[in-house]
Amino acid sequence: MLFSLIIPVYNRPDEVGELLESLSNLDYKEDFEIVIVEDGSSIKCDDIVRDYGGKLNISYYFKENSGPGNSRNYGMQKAKGDYFIIFDSDCIIPKTYLTEVSNALKQDYVDCFGGPDKALDSFSDIQKAINFAMTSFLTTGGIRGGSEKIDKFQPRSFNMGLSRKAFEASNGFGNIHPGEDPDLSIRLWELGFETRLFPKAFVYHKRRIDWDKFSIQVNKFGKARPILNSWYPQYNKLTFFFPSVFIIGFIVALVFLIFNHDLLLQLYFLYFLVLFLVSTYQNKSFKIGFLSIKAVWNQFYGYGTGFMESFLKIIILKQKPQVAFPELFFKK
Repeated sequence: MLFSLIIPVYNRPDEVGELLESLSNLDYKEDFEIVIVEDGSSIKCDDIVRDYGGKLNISYYFKENSGPGNSRNYGMQKAKGDYFIIFDSDCIIPKTYLTEVSNALKQDYVDCFGGPDKALDSFSDIQKAINFAMTSFLTTGGIRGGSEKIDKFQPRSFNMGLSRKAFEASNGFGNIHPGEDPDLSIRLWELGFETRLFPKAFVYHKRRIDWDKFSIQVNKFGKARPILNSWYPQYNKLTFFFPSVFIIGFIVALVFLIFNHDLLLQLYFLYFLVLFLVSTYQNKSFKIGFLSIKAVWNQFYGYGTGFMESFLKIIILKQKPQVAFPELFFKK
């Protein structure tokens, strides 16, 4: 067996049902297995898994809560395949997914890959706006949306492939969250493994979150980045500072406005206008265009302020990450 699909779950049985339904419709003809790891959930998905037992080759494990990284490691330890594919429970998988991955590995094998994410028409307007913010070349540079214009691709764990060899050499994910996926990518590079983007291996990433949860999520992303920079300074990039510079620049623009200098604020207006137009065109909806402005602002503000706080504590004050931000670390 080549593929083992690893899916950590925490209190989201409905999502698991949608995910398993999509996996039951894959056009891949070879055998594959699905490993569900229930990470200490109080609302279990075992009944839903049992319903799909006749359609899919599924193993179900329940363990104490230890975070998504450790749960993925647990699933890979239990899996039988030679190549692990990791999904988040809020993903829906296109029927051609495994066929595309298999073809890509046959053409040019790599021990770790990542794929982009897209939005389905059935997603809510907020979900589509957040998807635009997270995948657009105007915000993240498109690294989650399929752009290959970066020197080393860091796969994201909502849609990631990892060979058994690479897993055993690296010991898998660490206990930081978020940030466990770039941490793993960098450690793989240090061990001599390559990572690559598979543009055709996309998933529909539902992101069942509201505005507040999205802001908290991106704020944690911002906090995690200076920690990773302190661990791996050779992979630091100026682009990591962009959201913080964006927020500081906006404050400066408002100060300039007091003195009747509005050029900088006009540039911000132009940027948000472009965001609105591009999102409206892509999503064919003025409402989603407006919501995308809010999503991008939440994204930059949350990430930027988190980055600045972490930069001060980790880089300037030299605090230990586990002490400065205990909420970012799971105990194994």
